[in-house]
Amino acid sequence: MIAKTPKPPYYAVIFTSVRTDGDSGYQTMSEKMLELANIQPGFLGVESARNEIGITVSYWESLEAIKAWKSNIDHLEAQKLGKEKWYEVYKVRIAKVERDYGLKD
Repeated sequence: MIAKTPKPPYYAVIFTSVRTDGDSGYQTMSEKMLELANIQPGFLGVESARNEIGITVSYWESLEAIKAWKSNIDHLEAQKLGKEKWYEVYKVRIAKVERDYGLKD
């Protein structure tokens, strides 16, 4: 599903990863993080795809909203587990969206 975002500017957090083998609770935590993100102030939506490389893009109203999400206690636990057992490698990028357009907006 393509996220419905407001008119720019807003911010995108791009999380790119390569997973380790197995689930070990990953899917459950992923669902919990999506539920939690949906009630975070400033959260606008998310898009995700996975093949060999996973890419999740979350959209936020402000850098302050991103900072608050990064320091959320439950999200901190998910980050810790990700480093310990779910990801071989990952990269986080934060970008300001200044323009967007598309078909059937």
